[in-house]
Amino acid sequence: MDYQAVTESIRALCHGETDTVALMATVVCEIHHHHPLSDWTGFYRVTGPELLKIGPYQGGHGCLVIPFSRGVCGACARTGAVQNVPDVDAFPDHIACSSTTRSELVLPVRNGAGVLLGVLDLDSNTPAAFTRADEDWLVPLLAEVFRDAA
Repeated sequence: MDYQAVTESIRALCHGETDTVALMATVVCEIHHHHPLSDWTGFYRVTGPELLKIGPYQGGHGCLVIPFSRGVCGACARTGAVQNVPDVDAFPDHIACSSTTRSELVLPVRNGAGVLLGVLDLDSNTPAAFTRADEDWLVPLLAEVFRDAA
């Protein structure tokens, strides 16, 4: 995957935008169409205390609501740590939104003030699909894109 090309595209498309949902929709589209192993790519937005609800996504249907206390997305939101899960069946309390998902990468999304806006969730039907290089690319990109998000 050409991380630099996708980064440049996302920067150009998101330049000057501060609306969180618009940014999420654009980022998801670019990642989904360029990451060869992401079968479902989407955001879960913080909509209440300890609660995530589905945001913009690409792929089949996702879970509508995820509490911070459950699953990979909940663990990411709760701890603020990237969750790179090579085998979702081995993850305690994994929520199977799709029975075909084998691995998952979930990253926290914060604005420049440190407010948790949601999480970015990449699911793959391939075991161990996501790498440290994916994490190293997405963490700073998300911080840059959502810095001024409202």
